[in-house]
Amino acid sequence: MTDNLVPLSSGPRKASKEVRRQQLIEATIDTLARRGYAATTLADVARTAGLSGGIVNFHFESKEKLLVETLRALAAEYRTNWRSALAMAGKSPAERLEAILSADFNDVVCTPRKLAAWCAFWAEAQSRPTYLEHCSANDEEYQETFTRIVGEIIDDGQYPYDAARIARGLEAMMEGIWLDMMTMQSPITREEGLKTVLASLAAFFPRHFTPEGARA
Repeated sequence: MTDNLVPLSSGPRKASKEVRRQQLIEATIDTLARRGYAATTLADVARTAGLSGGIVNFHFESKEKLLVETLRALAAEYRTNWRSALAMAGKSPAERLEAILSADFNDVVCTPRKLAAWCAFWAEAQSRPTYLEHCSANDEEYQETFTRIVGEIIDDGQYPYDAARIARGLEAMMEGIWLDMMTMQSPITREEGLKTVLASLAAFFPRHFTPEGARA
């Protein structure tokens, strides 16, 4: 269930503090995906990590602190993922928009366990200001960058759209696709999710996109 990560019980007996913390964060993601937010306990996380409950308490002291650090790690990973994709993209706004959207469907952030963990935090965010703070901080930078690129495409193609509205619509679609990928009734693949996004871009911006991606 773990995505190309250090095995939870591997390494020297006296692993470094950072290694242990990372093991526990990965175990928390697995536990959230398997049991959900309310049923997740420090004991569950310790068993998943193959470590003692005392080690969990030593590194995080409480379930709340462990969950906050797990959300922080997920948010940092997500931010690094889309920033890296954007840095490696072509210079045109269409290529940059495709890169930032495609990043949501790679196997770094878009896995069943991580989607389930994100869903657990989203469900709790409205009643827990600390969670909302981490989610919002990540969203604000993404939204500003995303809306700016959409605006560049609209200006370049003389499309009769409002950049903020189109950006909100595309972001809502992305979130909806992630939710669809988590349903047991009709799950879709990462590949199909990305194709859906590209088809929408082609409909909005036909002079910049085809259903296969950005025009050369």
